[in-house]
Amino acid sequence: MASIPSGAATILVVDDTLESLKFVSAALEAAGMTVLVASNGAAALQSLALAVPDLVIMDAVMPGLDGFETTRRIKADPRLAAIPVIFMTGLTETEHVVRGLAVGGVDYVTKPIIVDELLARIRVHLANARIARGSQAVLDDGGRSLLALDSAGTPLWSTPRTKVILAQHFTDAATFAMLAETLLRLAEGGDQGVHCQPVAGGRLEATLIARSGPDEWLFRISETADGAEEGLLAARHGLTDREAEVLLWISRGKANREISEILGISPRTVNKHLEQVFEKMGIENRASAAAAAVKTLTQ
Repeated sequence: MASIPSGAATILVVDDTLESLKFVSAALEAAGMTVLVASNGAAALQSLALAVPDLVIMDAVMPGLDGFETTRRIKADPRLAAIPVIFMTGLTETEHVVRGLAVGGVDYVTKPIIVDELLARIRVHLANARIARGSQAVLDDGGRSLLALDSAGTPLWSTPRTKVILAQHFTDAATFAMLAETLLRLAEGGDQGVHCQPVAGGRLEATLIARSGPDEWLFRISETADGAEEGLLAARHGLTDREAEVLLWISRGKANREISEILGISPRTVNKHLEQVFEKMGIENRASAAAAAVKTLTQ
């Protein structure tokens, strides 16, 4: 994906009416902004696949893929979900305004466009987006890779590190939607456990943190390379590779029989390894071993 040049804000304008497209583009360029254009929803998505703008101005009513569906697809893509979308429409009925906001729009302006009003709204939403990105970057710098979803599975926001992880392993909206559906089931069931999903070279773990708003669920996302956690436990506690594997699954609340099935060894062998773990770590029970392992991994 091409990067957007630094400097002035870059705005994608989507409108099927050539006159309107020219008018809005000229007004934005006169205000010092860089303008990308698309004449329909499909062209907008193609443009977004090549370069990510700071904000999108979206015509609501277009033939084929209309502005509502185009915005829904934008918000379903974790790479694009944080982009503010302002609807531009001649429809003033409340139902259309509500529909635009429901699919992820942050605001709307009505045609004929009043340039000063449009520019004012753009500046407000660009400023809000920058504040949000700054707050998320602080969380990211603190090692907190977070993802917020609404009850429909649409990404509301995420920290920069989370964006990188999701873009690497979920290359299209359909695969991300499957992950979001799984995470929402985790949330709605009140499960405070961890969802583990194999990915290339390791696994992805998502932990429900809290319901952080009326329609916002917050998850911590982490990526672990194959063998990384086992290696850390082995080095920290002087364990063999197999003992470290047993301790890792103990820390995840697995019983001996479950661990035996996962590792392909007998429950009796699991118990022998566990006895060695207790002796080497200087502890007496599973709960203490699990707590020590969790402390090691989180630090």
